[in-house]
Amino acid sequence: MATIKPTIPKGTRDFLPVEMIRRNYIFGVLRSIFESHGYLPIETPALENLSTLMGKYGEEGDRLLFKILNSGDFKKDVDFSEENTNILATKLCEKGLRYDLTVPFARFVVQHQNDITIPFKRYQMQPVWRADRPQKGRYREFYQCDIDIIGSNSLLNEAELIQMTDEIFAKFKINVVIKLNNRKILSGLAEISGAADKVTDICTAIDKLDKIGKEKVCEELIERGISQETLSKLSPCFELTGCTEEKLEKLSQLFANSEIGKQGIAEIKDTLSYLTNFKMNSEVELDITLARGLNYYTGAIFEVKAKDVEIGSISGGGRYDNLTGIFGLKNMSGVGISYGAERIYDVLEELNLFPDNINTPVKALFLNFGEETIAYSLKNLQTLRKAGVACELYPDNVKIGKQMTYANNKRIPYVIMAGSDEMKENVLTLKDMNTGEQKKMSIADITLTIADY
Repeated sequence: MATIKPTIPKGTRDFLPVEMIRRNYIFGVLRSIFESHGYLPIETPALENLSTLMGKYGEEGDRLLFKILNSGDFKKDVDFSEENTNILATKLCEKGLRYDLTVPFARFVVQHQNDITIPFKRYQMQPVWRADRPQKGRYREFYQCDIDIIGSNSLLNEAELIQMTDEIFAKFKINVVIKLNNRKILSGLAEISGAADKVTDICTAIDKLDKIGKEKVCEELIERGISQETLSKLSPCFELTGCTEEKLEKLSQLFANSEIGKQGIAEIKDTLSYLTNFKMNSEVELDITLARGLNYYTGAIFEVKAKDVEIGSISGGGRYDNLTGIFGLKNMSGVGISYGAERIYDVLEELNLFPDNINTPVKALFLNFGEETIAYSLKNLQTLRKAGVACELYPDNVKIGKQMTYANNKRIPYVIMAGSDEMKENVLTLKDMNTGEQKKMSIADITLTIADY
């Protein structure tokens, strides 16, 4: 049999131990802040019924869904002459990999509405899949870390999500700008431009402004049926200048005859007013070109950009009023935000912001000096572990140099020597692998020294 070269699909990755330790650091920071604000954990399956996923993310989202071929003899009942690929896909595939965590969350809320307390605050950290073109910071399999509160219309929730976002990136020491907009403002722009029925097309195209530029966005809008006259009215709106207050004032003048536009401005102002009660580290700015292409957003939308790294958004979300209604539960408004673990990782790595002491959970390695010292080492190893210090004993009696290399390769900060001399004196020799300094100490003193590392 020919040898098969081991590979993985494009856009996916294996993670080495040091990478997993760093990823777990990210998840740990997020989890601690989520829980400090009263959010509770849930999980949903990787697979969802395709009927749950299709039509919730817009035309492009449907194309990026990973669909799973039905098992068994699926060919019998399928008309392959069907030209509509979406209809054909639903006949060939009944299930798909989840595209995000928000739509499955809406399905979860409807299915478990009698088991949860409303308003319901949840966090969820699980992988999602998109058939996107892989590039820096964009993968086909990646983790999302979501928080949502559903069953409340209060704009206090928007303010809390923005404040939590500020708290999270301050903890990571990443300088960010939090961009804020409202879908009602975009609807107002469409209305005053005479294209109220084209708001979804406008949002989908505008969402690509940072990626493809204004000229290409205008070309796409024309392809989507937006007239040149409408485009000429929309175009200046994307170039509003000044601070957030000045932009809101200019928009107020534009929306003199647009009620939905006025609502969007009022919601932005109320959210910003709540934020004045928090000590914020990050800049929060109004960006009316922010659209968030997903169809289900109806109110506030936000996006987070790292200031010191060229990368796409590292967080984003917004309010959705009708998502659970698709599954039969009306009048259940929610708002949420998602943090991209992969992009946060890339930013932390590029800026060298991972803490030095998270490279390994193992704080000490006991060297193996032979069978006669193993019992003494194991007794002291147990003492350290009971004190909460992660440590291990090298399993084989090999050359000390090889054992030291093992400690270096695993970035273990301390080595403990428990040889015959140490056994006679009832002590241990502790070596600091960073400084090379070593000293005989009692197990109690070693515990105190390592526990502080």
